[in-house]
Formats: sequence, structure tokens, C-alpha cells
Amino acid sequence: MVFVLMSVIKEVWHTFDDASLYILFGIFIAGLIQMFVDKDKIAKHLGRPGFKSVFLAGVFGVPLPLCSCGVIPTAVSLRKNGASKGAVLSFLISTPESGIDSIAISYALLDPLMTVFRPIAAFVTAIVAGISENILGRKEQGSVIQQARMCECCGEGEQGHHNHSFAQKFRYGMHYAFVDLLGDVAKWLILGIIIGGIISYFVPQSFIENFLGSGWQAMLVMLLVGLPLYVCASASTPIAAALIAKGMSPGVALVFLLAGPGTNVAGILAVGKFLGKRSLVIYLASLSICAVVMGLLLNQIYLISGIDVKTTLGKAGDILPHYIKLISAIVLIILMIISIFQLKKHHD
Repeated sequence: MVFVLMSVIKEVWHTFDDASLYILFGIFIAGLIQMFVDKDKIAKHLGRPGFKSVFLAGVFGVPLPLCSCGVIPTAVSLRKNGASKGAVLSFLISTPESGIDSIAISYALLDPLMTVFRPIAAFVTAIVAGISENILGRKEQGSVIQQARMCECCGEGEQGHHNHSFAQKFRYGMHYAFVDLLGDVAKWLILGIIIGGIISYFVPQSFIENFLGSGWQAMLVMLLVGLPLYVCASASTPIAAALIAKGMSPGVALVFLLAGPGTNVAGILAVGKFLGKRSLVIYLASLSICAVVMGLLLNQIYLISGIDVKTTLGKAGDILPHYIKLISAIVLIILMIISIFQLKKHHD
């Protein structure tokens, strides 16, 4: 029993050790993005129904580090500030399916092709959903009432123009990144890494190859597993990496990486309430169909290019010196503990 436990811990630590520096880098870049994101300007560009607003929503959403639950209040805020339904659906899909933090950890644990293809697939899915809403959804009448928001840097009303120093913005961005964002994803990220370690040790390769290896049937199974599940883009990555190492095709893993972070039960209920049942059907149908199509396409790309994903999986972690990975892992553990306690203190 002790041997089994130590073996699982070894697998978990190996994954965490490889990914830590990339996670820290992704979280830091997320803080920089938060410094310069102006949600009022975003809402202004997303107001008119049409391809442009859908496209911009997808573009804005791809790098933002919000999970499938965290994106809901942001999307509702955009909607109340004038964003069209098509733009909101596009934002709701591209944001949780991707993110600068998940792109960084994808590079660490997966391979360059999946690192690039994953945000592209999220963006395409978002565009399909937004355009489908514009074509098939109810025509919007009138404009959505814009509501005044509070300044995120100082907490005051945004009736006037606020001039904040770079130091104030940087402090706010880093607090958001290493307290708010890291605190939100830390527990789920740790859980994802632990599940990945358990899969690596316990699940036989023959089981994955025989039942979840490749093909559209396996993709449908992963779709059914992923849609109601709450798992953020970063936390889903170590699970996908472990499944690929055991014989799952990249395309099937991609379906999980899109469907898992893309929605969950809470998100489904929120979309139905704020956008309506028709928009909910468009949202789920677009996400499901695109996930399977993009998964099939990814498998074909690997097949045509002759790339063996098992030989490229997780190679980015091998580039770093051992002491850099160890220091990064220790720093990340400390920051995770601090962020979790800070958020708990704030909620109490």
C-alpha cells in the first residue's frame, strides 16, 4: 500500500514539477492582461449583432484566464453593458476553453501542435456558436441597458475618467493573478494533477486503447463526460496528458479539453436563464459538434504529418534544468497556499 501511494505521489510530483514554471509564467501574463483590459471598451465593440462583434468576442476571450464558472458573471456584465447574444455566446466559449495560463501548461505537458491547435479550436467553436446565434436566434429588439460599473483598481464608480499610475495597475494585475486567479484555480489544478497521476499509475494502457483510444464513438463518450463536468482549462490539461500517454488519441483528448472547460451544469443553467432556451440549445449544439469535428481534424493532422504524439508529449519540461523546475514548484506551492488562505479570509 505504501509503495502504491509513493508511486502515485511520484507521478503527481513529476507532472507538477514539469508544469510549475509554465503555470507561473501563464499566471503572470494573465495579470498583465488584466491590467490593460477595459471591459467598457470591449462591451462597446460587442454591441451590434453581426460577424464583427462575434469575431472580436472570440479574440478577446482566447487569452483571458477565466474558467467556465468565472466567465459567467463577466459574460452577464458584458450583456448588461450592451453586448449582443451572439457575441456573448462567442465569449462564453472561447474564454474558458482557452486562456494564457492553459496555453502555457499545454506547452509544458502536451506538445507544440496541441498547444497551438487548442486555442484555434476554441476560437473556431466560438465563432460558429456566435454566428449560429445571429442566424438562428431571436432577433434582438432595442438595446440592452448599460449599467455603471465600479473601477476594478480603486473600487470607485466609473462616472468619470480614472487615471491610475502604472504601479497601481501593476499591483492590481498581480493581485488578480496571484491571489484571485490562482486561488480560484489552485484546488482544481491540484485535483487535475492528482487525477492525472492516478491515471498514469492505475489505468492500464490496453483499457484506454480498446475503449477510449480513437474514433467518433470515443469522442462522444468524452463529450458526455465533459459537458456537465466542472474543470478549468488548466486543470483539464494534466488529465488529458495522462490519457494520451496511456493510448488516447489527441483528437479524443481535445474533445475533453474543449467540452470540459467549455461548460458545466452551472454554466448551462446560467445561459438558459440569461440568454434563453433557444440560445442554450445553440450553445450546446455548437460546442458539441465543433468539439467532435475539431477532434477528427486534429487526428488527421497528426496522421498526415507523421507525428507520434507519445514521442513529443511533455518534452517542454525536459528543456528546463532540474533546479529551475524545483524552485518553480516550491514557489508555486507557497503562492497557492497564500492565495487559497487569502480568498478564504476574504469570503469569511
